[in-house]
Amino acid sequence: MFNWRLIISMLFILLIGCGNQAENKTVEISLNTIQCGMCSNKIADGLNKLEGVKKIDVDLEKKIGTVIYNASVVDIKAIENTIASIGYDANDTPADPKVYEKLDLCCKVPGE
Repeated sequence: MFNWRLIISMLFILLIGCGNQAENKTVEISLNTIQCGMCSNKIADGLNKLEGVKKIDVDLEKKIGTVIYNASVVDIKAIENTIASIGYDANDTPADPKVYEKLDLCCKVPGE
């Protein structure tokens, strides 16, 4: 004989678990102005403080940040704005010029 309560409970838990995963999204953000490991660390540290960001991986060589975030808590524009407020371009969102000026010399685009 089947234990219907157990089966229904397991289906309910499975549906809840899948529902939470559906809110997580992954996006790649162009980080054309990053120059060094310190830039990568600043961006990762800043985004890790942003509510809803689950994981950030910055590829310095490709100048791309891969962000996993909860779309019901934060959106891509807020992520881009956070990066810009740290002093770096994020996709088409330009860096805050006042913050950019305060970056260490190694974090600035050569020739600017």
